[in-house]
Amino acid sequence: MSKKDEYLKILENTVGFTEDKVGSELIYDGRIIHVYRDAIRLPNGSDAVREVVRHIGAVCVVPVTDDGKVVLVRQFRYPFGKMIYEIPAGKLDLRDEEHSRAAMRELEEETGYICSSLEYIGDLYSTPGFCDEVIHMYCARGLVKGKPHPDEDEFIDTVAIPIEDVKDMILDGDITDSKTQAAVLKVYVKYFSKS
Repeated sequence: MSKKDEYLKILENTVGFTEDKVGSELIYDGRIIHVYRDAIRLPNGSDAVREVVRHIGAVCVVPVTDDGKVVLVRQFRYPFGKMIYEIPAGKLDLRDEEHSRAAMRELEEETGYICSSLEYIGDLYSTPGFCDEVIHMYCARGLVKGKPHPDEDEFIDTVAIPIEDVKDMILDGDITDSKTQAAVLKVYVKYFSKS
């Protein structure tokens, strides 16, 4: 058994750690999120409360051009009151929507690009302490430029930046979006790292 397999086996052992739901109350039913207050039983038998944000799920895509640039979207994010760089992303239309189809849709809507190669690179739990959102990450290659058609409430711009520069911007704290950090660094290590 490899060391990695040993570590994963340890993670599977939930004895003495599981929290069991004993009740649940919907406290906010929104368009994108649903917030619940769950009564739980802790491993030691005590009772506690967990506020949980339920989310339908999302996708994100690292679009890499033939010359090694990442196509980023630049948009104003209201909660932070500023412009930030992100990779194309969006929520699933349905909980059981095919993730790769959603990734291709978001890539084309936000950037205009279509791709000939789309590779799944893993899942990201965006905020596991209180939210069940899973972001399914992809890398898109073989890009062909088209015309973007963002949602009517999206005002975005695209920019293509060499992946080495995007990596440096992430490490320097200039790109702060978590999905962008995780997905771009995965792609960088897998395809562009010299080590």
